[in-house]
Amino acid sequence: MNIYAIIPARGGSKGLPGKNTRLLNGKPLIAWTIESAKAVPEISRVIVNTDDEEIAKVARAYGAEVFMRPPELAKDETLDVPVFEHHLNALKEKGELPDMVVDLRATAPLRGSARIKEGFALLLKLGREKADSVRAVSKASKHPYKMWKQTGDFLTPFLSEGQTGMKEPYNAPRQSLPPIFQNNGCMNAFWSETVLEKQSMTGERIVGFVMSDDESVNIDTEFDFIVAEELMKRNSVSSHL
Repeated sequence: MNIYAIIPARGGSKGLPGKNTRLLNGKPLIAWTIESAKAVPEISRVIVNTDDEEIAKVARAYGAEVFMRPPELAKDETLDVPVFEHHLNALKEKGELPDMVVDLRATAPLRGSARIKEGFALLLKLGREKADSVRAVSKASKHPYKMWKQTGDFLTPFLSEGQTGMKEPYNAPRQSLPPIFQNNGCMNAFWSETVLEKQSMTGERIVGFVMSDDESVNIDTEFDFIVAEELMKRNSVSSHL
């Protein structure tokens, strides 16, 4: 089984400029993900997919390969699918298409190598016949049953009673509501054909890999950066490798 880790990391972040190369607990943010991926023996190649020369320079310094994507695939509105289609087609042309891709985001530095392996092992166990992908999730920080939308001058439930099957779920104790999960951006694994044949990052048969809140921090803002750094200081650095 040929497994590659691909770390998509474009330049030009609007929310936190330069975040992928910004120092987090003494290392560039992207370095934590590169090192965690390289610590997994089953992953034969770790490739950073970027449009940014500074990110590429840091990635090489920490032992990753670099694949430069074209500017048209590095815009704010660019979706993941065309980025991975472009990369996998380039690998296919060289006869280097992997069986499985582990999609790791540089913005999730608290996810360690053991958890990466645990995640894609679920997909390996099920095989192509039973699953298209594995997606890492954590418990939703805000329950959608308690969310609202503005309708004219008034608030109305975001989800109707017909959708929830409950009367006034927004007044119900959280413990009585069904468990809901959110993407945490830590780890996704999929077969190459899920992207190339189904034009999807997940396919239809998606297996959930539930992770705890303290390892699911995804850095989009200055506050997220502060939280991640504080959690790293509290925990052993080695626990992330």
